[in-house]
Amino acid sequence: MATVTQTDARSETFELRRSPSPTRDVLQDNEPPRSSKPSTSQLLKIFSAGFSFFVAGVNDGSIGALVPHIIRDYNVTTAIVSSVYGANFMGWFFGAFSNTHLCQFFDLGSMLTLGAVLQVIAHALRSWKPPFPLFTITFWLASLGQAYQDTHGNTYVSGVRGSHRWLAFIHAMYMAGCLVGPFVATGVASAGSVSRWYLFYTFPLGIGVLNVAFVVYAFWDTLRLKRKQAPTERTLEADESPASRNDDAFSLMKETLKNKNVWLISLFFFFFLGATLTASGWVVEYLVEVRNGDINQMGFVPAGFSGGSLLGRLFLAEPTHRVPNIIAASIAISLLGFFMGPYFATGISVGSKLFNPRVQSTALAFVFVFAQLGGCLFPIITGLIAASAGVSILQPVLCALLVATSVSWLFVPMPKEGDNPTLHQE
Repeated sequence: MATVTQTDARSETFELRRSPSPTRDVLQDNEPPRSSKPSTSQLLKIFSAGFSFFVAGVNDGSIGALVPHIIRDYNVTTAIVSSVYGANFMGWFFGAFSNTHLCQFFDLGSMLTLGAVLQVIAHALRSWKPPFPLFTITFWLASLGQAYQDTHGNTYVSGVRGSHRWLAFIHAMYMAGCLVGPFVATGVASAGSVSRWYLFYTFPLGIGVLNVAFVVYAFWDTLRLKRKQAPTERTLEADESPASRNDDAFSLMKETLKNKNVWLISLFFFFFLGATLTASGWVVEYLVEVRNGDINQMGFVPAGFSGGSLLGRLFLAEPTHRVPNIIAASIAISLLGFFMGPYFATGISVGSKLFNPRVQSTALAFVFVFAQLGGCLFPIITGLIAASAGVSILQPVLCALLVATSVSWLFVPMPKEGDNPTLHQE
């Protein structure tokens, strides 16, 4: 083996620094700039994530249109039908705490496929009008599946170059689902002299099966189990045993919960989703009972909000990325529909920049849990109050939630350049 003295090594280093190779310089000058566009494989994965959000939107957007039929067909009160929102929350809650542990065993494609399969099971159980307790449990299954798919879909897309645009796309797909859901649900529920509203769930069942196939195809390279990491030579020399997967999961959760940015982003989504789901969940019953609207026609109303949000998420993604978030929020967050459209994607984009990549998946899972807590808690509270005071209380409840949403956004810190450099890409 050839050897060099320390002096020679220093000399060689000095010469290399003083006189760089001309050939190397030419290669660097002629090197094509790195493409800012995602690869074909990445685009396929992004579109798969977008379709999974569409399926989730069909499920979430239809419940408001079906609530009047559910109340009358099952002969339950508004307080009892609110239990479906509680089941929703429990699914997201269980998803947040199980996600970190499952990620120690399942790779990305496996987690997304698991989420898609759970939603298919939920829709299959609903499509034959099961007893109300089982019908309620299906919302737990569906939200658990959504928790896995939404968390890992957002995590993957937020790591793609120009992520703010792609996040806007997948969340616009969610609103597209929320737009389509009420039309299909109302059309099915109002067909015939006797409402068979439950047959609507054959539609999300069908697209849910397509979702499973799309996820398997797009994420085939990560559709696998994770192998347990063998002890390295370094750990053996240090007489240390490698941490168990459960220890890793608990340490990630502990690190996540200590991050104040997780709580600040969560507070915003708590009120934001609370306002959104309270409006979409109860507006049809409000129009039927308070405004004496036709039950077969009022189911289309939530589509107006969803359509506005869809356009907002598509066309306002770039402006809200260019304008400082706090300034944009002060103007836009107080308005519904079109101007509220981009803020779910914007919140996820901001959170992705604030969170350390190591805990990003866990952090987003907790953010979604608190979002769903608001999305379940406020519709339940509205339903309980409506049971005694009437659905007319929807207006003051929504006004209060929108004010709280605006105020909570002001507490969200703006990402600094060094927070997560890999995500600050155009």
